[in-house]
Amino acid sequence: MKQTNKRKPTTEQVSELTTNRLSVYLRCLNQLEAAGVETISSQALAQQFHLNAAQIRKDLAYFGEFGVRGVGYYVKDLKRHLRQILGLDRRLRVAVMGAGNLGLALADYPGFRREGFEIVALFDVSAEKIGEHSRSGVPILDLKDLRRHVRRDRIDIVVIAVPAESGQFVLDQVVTAGVKAVLNFSPGALKAPAGIKLKNVDLTVSLESLSFYLAQDEGGE
Repeated sequence: MKQTNKRKPTTEQVSELTTNRLSVYLRCLNQLEAAGVETISSQALAQQFHLNAAQIRKDLAYFGEFGVRGVGYYVKDLKRHLRQILGLDRRLRVAVMGAGNLGLALADYPGFRREGFEIVALFDVSAEKIGEHSRSGVPILDLKDLRRHVRRDRIDIVVIAVPAESGQFVLDQVVTAGVKAVLNFSPGALKAPAGIKLKNVDLTVSLESLSFYLAQDEGGE
């Protein structure tokens, strides 16, 4: 596959919308590879998965020239390049804060491991939970020992799954421990210092948005 030696863009130059689309392209390529498809054009890719062909070409061109004239993209090679761009060509070690129902469910979700994310630990403050394991065998550790385990286990990403009133406290502990990438499921707005990448997933807000859609739909009947 042809690829130029294009200068790698910095994190600041790449929008989150772009990285989100790269993740979508990767999932599409996974499906194509599983179906035995070897090559595909941007137009065919867009049509099959309801995407925008021009946007696909623009996003990929930002990182290099991956297409071959008259052929399109080699599915296997483009998939490999996207995994490299997204940093998925290495195992990423993840810890989950909170061993409640949500935390345990996240820790045991098998899809993370398939995509290169290894859940190495759960952390909690409950003496009844510390020392136990999730169903898949993830150990539940004491939050007080977070810093030591971050260094020892080389934890790259932390997922926060604690009640709203504990969210900021836990985030502060995570930052102090040296973790720079955080996915937050805790409700409410958390404040992270500069240099920390914080992504929020508010399930309640998403449900309320769906509720609004249903209410408007019913109102129009």
